[in-house]
Amino acid sequence: MRLQGKVAIVTGAGSGFGEGIAKLYAREGAKLVVNDVNEAGGARVAAEIDKEHGQGTAIFVKADVASDADVKAMVEKTLATYGRLDIMVNNAGVTHKNKPMLEVTEEEFDRCFAVNAKAIFLAARHVIPVFRKQGQGGVIINTASTAGLRPRPGLTWYNGSKGAAITLTKSMAAELAPEKIRVHALCPVAGETGMLADFMGEDTPERRKQFTSVIPMGRFSQPADIANAALFLAEDSSEFLTGLAMEIDGGRCI
Repeated sequence: MRLQGKVAIVTGAGSGFGEGIAKLYAREGAKLVVNDVNEAGGARVAAEIDKEHGQGTAIFVKADVASDADVKAMVEKTLATYGRLDIMVNNAGVTHKNKPMLEVTEEEFDRCFAVNAKAIFLAARHVIPVFRKQGQGGVIINTASTAGLRPRPGLTWYNGSKGAAITLTKSMAAELAPEKIRVHALCPVAGETGMLADFMGEDTPERRKQFTSVIPMGRFSQPADIANAALFLAEDSSEFLTGLAMEIDGGRCI
């Protein structure tokens, strides 16, 4: 098993990419803290992991990743339950609906940057001291987006928040590398998740065809695509890799 003995927090794990990552990590031997603001989704995922891999493999912790107090409590709960932390996956994300940039409200803008960028800062505040105390390094994986590399019109402020996530990842990686704390960003193309309709503006066959037409492999991303990349970047065999903004995009960014 590629993550045997590891403990991971995966935020936004009540559905979509986060659910895929959490379940794959569990199959590879990790203990999981499943986080989401959606209690029903998060509790379901944690229960399904426990059912498949044994009681105590996963716990659910409800927390808003944009709240310092919530993130602090989530890390404390992780340590109280499992005694350590090895992998932090900042996967929770939000978007605004695809529309002209000046139609996006200040509230929508603030929430995008709070969840997609500020959450990385808050996680770092509480996770990096744990890694340092353990003295064995650690891994931080931030879910960014191809939107931060090849922006589309209609998602300007979301694109900016994901660009921030990519730059934060690279800067963190450079600063933390001497301590064997590795930091990566996942950059998925639009995927079959709950945010897809917002990305497209409306979920119609015509809009789906428009979006997939610029993906050389001809399809949206799937949770399994993202989970497989997150597994590779977290495991010990990739110990010499840091600062990657991995394009998981079927060739979209070529």
